[in-house]
Amino acid sequence: MSVIGSPELAGTRRHHLAALAYEVEARGLRWRLAGPEGSVLAVVGPRTRRQLMVVATPTGGGWSYLWSGGGMADAARAADAADLLARLLGCTD
Repeated sequence: MSVIGSPELAGTRRHHLAALAYEVEARGLRWRLAGPEGSVLAVVGPRTRRQLMVVATPTGGGWSYLWSGGGMADAARAADAADLLARLLGCTD
């Protein structure tokens, strides 16, 4: 299967990435969609300039966010995932 998958999967993936983008922006992080058809969310800590690439993928009965270094969070809990990313990227005290 390709990174994007079927149109239905791609739409669901974009939905989850958009939810995470909203949450990370609320925490002071910058973001942009990257990859084919916006299939990856690039998140940047503005002070540290550290960056993570986040994908959303189906796992078991739901969806998860995955990022480098073994990071993983439930996509149904975008706010919790954004909190983790903010800590990783040095956006919290």
